[in-house]
This record gives sequence, structure tokens and C-alpha cells, in this order.
Amino acid sequence: MSSIVTFLGKGGTGRTTIAIATAKNLAQQGRKVLLLTQDSGPTYKVILGLDLQTKPQEIAANLSVAGLSSTELLTNSWEQVKELEQQYLRSPLLKNVYGQELGILPGMDQALALNKLRELDQSKEYDVIVYDGSGDLNTLRMFGMPEVLDWYIRRFKNVFQESDVVQVLSPFVQPVTSAVLNVSWSSDNFADDESNQASQMLDNGKQALSDRRVFAYLVTTEDPVAIAQAKYLWGSAQQVGLTIGGVLLNQSDNASALTSEFEPLPISTLPTMAAGEWQTVGDAMPSIKIDSSIPQPTDFELSEKKIKVFLPGFAKEQVKLTQNGSDITIEAGDQRRNIALPSAWSGRSVTGAKFINNYLELSIG
Repeated sequence: MSSIVTFLGKGGTGRTTIAIATAKNLAQQGRKVLLLTQDSGPTYKVILGLDLQTKPQEIAANLSVAGLSSTELLTNSWEQVKELEQQYLRSPLLKNVYGQELGILPGMDQALALNKLRELDQSKEYDVIVYDGSGDLNTLRMFGMPEVLDWYIRRFKNVFQESDVVQVLSPFVQPVTSAVLNVSWSSDNFADDESNQASQMLDNGKQALSDRRVFAYLVTTEDPVAIAQAKYLWGSAQQVGLTIGGVLLNQSDNASALTSEFEPLPISTLPTMAAGEWQTVGDAMPSIKIDSSIPQPTDFELSEKKIKVFLPGFAKEQVKLTQNGSDITIEAGDQRRNIALPSAWSGRSVTGAKFINNYLELSIG
């Protein structure tokens, strides 16, 4: 499996330049690298002098580059859906709807990009995938999608299973679907191999974040707005379980000015790059790895019956806490995260909470 690194920060801070420099630098170190972007504009055409394709193109030793076209990805995915429908239904309903005519709805870009990123990761062709996304909350929500979808599936599956209406209608599901769709289907199909494969896919996505195989760097300049945005994205990243590996202060050598703002993250300064001088930025880049001293987004202290959630960049009044059943919901900024209690704490509730030194500490009774 690959290491996947991305960059977060305000627009105009140099995220794309840094992503390209990082990919070039890692390739020169002998690591097989894929530079992947979701930018459909002319940026890469101007910088690298080539038209990006969804299929990776090798542009240098150990370095390939690809651009994600949402319309192309949607067309391919839709054809796969139609193939499945044709396989399971005698009278397919979607055969006259073509992928080439489908428009992109909000949120589709991130879902399609995450699926393609998953496929490229599973190919095992690359040591590192450098993902140059939008660098904002949309990127974070993309990486948090497996956890959110897993919660929706678990939550609504339980709701339906416990519903009196579903229990009453359940005996009629099979004959109705057989008559209307010409297939044999029942509510038990939720537990079939396809459902298990989907659950496994989501589990793999969550595991990649918790193992710190997927991580990000904050990119900022000395501009106060850029610094504030980086801090906000730092805290928001914790809400999806994404580890931040450090801060890249672009076009400056004054790292000491940011030490107190981003402690305990390491801060690296990057010089202003003249046209085409990628080596200058590449040489200044830190080693792309996660230091063990960087806090985990969420830490379960089983012996002390405590949960510590790292939420830098937020004040106490910006954090809200609720509990419904075995799930604890934490809201900070414009992100909401549901944390399932470990099985050892089943049936227990939060008995105390305090927010201190960037940590929300929960006591479980």
C-alpha cells in the first residue's frame, strides 16, 4: 500500500507548487511517485507543459502524473452500475440512461476522486501518492467519507431493523420484488457478500487514516489570514481522523514567528522559487513522514476510561458534545464527528468533559 500525502491551506499559498516539488523530490530519492490532481484548469498545463489524463503518464524517472476528470470518472462508474443491474435484473431500468449525459452534482467530485484514489492505492504500483486537491474542507470531507458512510450504514440499518413498519412489511418484500423486478430478494440480502465487501472497503479507508498512512501538511505564508485558515484546517482535520505532519511556511525563513501558533507541529520554511527551480523548494522540504510525537486525533485510554480528542485551533465555546446511544458526537467548526465507544464500554455514558490545552477530554462512567 502507498503512503498518501496531501496539502491543506488557503488558496494562493503555493500548495500546487509544493505538491509538484514534493513529488519531484521523492522521485529523485528513488521512490515511485504518482502526482494526482483534481485541478481541471490550465494550471498543470502551464507549469508542466502537458495535458493531464486520468491514466497516469510517466514524466520522469519514478514520477508519474494524472488528472482526475469527474465527468470521465462518472461515466465509467455509471457503466459499472449498469453492468451490475443487467447482471441481477431481467429487465434493466437504467439501460437507456447514459453516463455521457449525466451532470456532476455537488459532492460527486470528492466521492469519485476518493474511489479513484482507492483504486490507485490498491494497485500497489506507487510508494507515494501526492494528492493535490482543493486543500480545504472539501478535501477533508473526502478523506472522512469512509467513516461518515460507515456511520450512516450502521445507524440506519439499526433503525430499519428495529422499525415496526419494516417488520410488518418484511414478509412481503420477497414476493413483491420477484413480481416487479423479476429477482429474488429479501431483507437478508443486507448481509450478503456485496454488503460485506462494501463494509470492508469502508473499514480499509478508516484504517488508512488511523495507521497514519494518509496524512497532510499545512501550507501557509506570513499572511495572518493564511495562518488563521491553516489553524482552522488543522483542527478540522482532527474531526475526520486525518493526521497533520507539520507546517510548511512558504516564501519565508521566519519559522519562530509561528512556533507558538502550531506547537507541537514541526515548521519548515520554504524559499521563494524562481521559475523552474524545483530543486530549491525540494531541498527545503522536510522528510515526508509522521513523527511519533505528533498527537493522534483520537486517543482511547482504556485503563483510565477516558477519550482524548485533539482539537487545535478551536476555543472551548466552539466545541459541542452530545451522546446518543453508544455514539458520542463532537461538533467543532463546520465538522461533526461520531465516535463509537469501544465494546468494553458498551452501555456507558460520558460522565465528565473538559477542554484544555487543545484537548477535549471525556470521562466514561
